[in-house]
Amino acid sequence: MLIALIARDKPGALQVRLDTRDAHVAYLKSSDAVSHAGPLLDDEGQMCGSLVVLDVADMAAAKAWAAADPYAQAGLFASAELIPWKKVI
Repeated sequence: MLIALIARDKPGALQVRLDTRDAHVAYLKSSDAVSHAGPLLDDEGQMCGSLVVLDVADMAAAKAWAAADPYAQAGLFASAELIPWKKVI
């Protein structure tokens, strides 16, 4: 099951993102669940959120993965959605 994690950073939290980025990227690389991943960018090209496409068994697995993300544990996100996704192209 493909699930898109779309998360928006809290305003003014760029330093939290930068301080936690190495741990987050290591988490992404260590996980077999990650299909695609990358930061969302604001109008100035600064990172302001995350898009991660997970390939997991079910929504419960996606929720567990998202909760263990170092960004989530650092309190970076103002909002985070997990949305079932279908790859077409």
